Amino acid sequence: MLPTSYRIARVQKTLRRFEDDVVLLNMRVKDLSAERQKSARQFAATLISRTRAELDRLLEEQPEPGSDTGDVPCEPAD
Repeated sequence: MLPTSYRIARVQKTLRRFEDDVVLLNMRVKDLSAERQKSARQFAATLISRTRAELDRLLEEQPEPGSDTGDVPCEPAD
């Protein structure tokens, strides 16, 4: 499985692309019927919403810094 930080970066990049594409989407669908324009915009909005939800989920799963098993402090010597 991919590291959480890598997955977060990929989802953030995808979300930025979806959000930046909304303006272009409006240009691409302008020749369609009103019903199809609405459908395309709803689909894009749903996709963005689900991507944000995935990003939120990944951010919640991300381990706290220093909580890796290799960073556990040692027991004091006797």
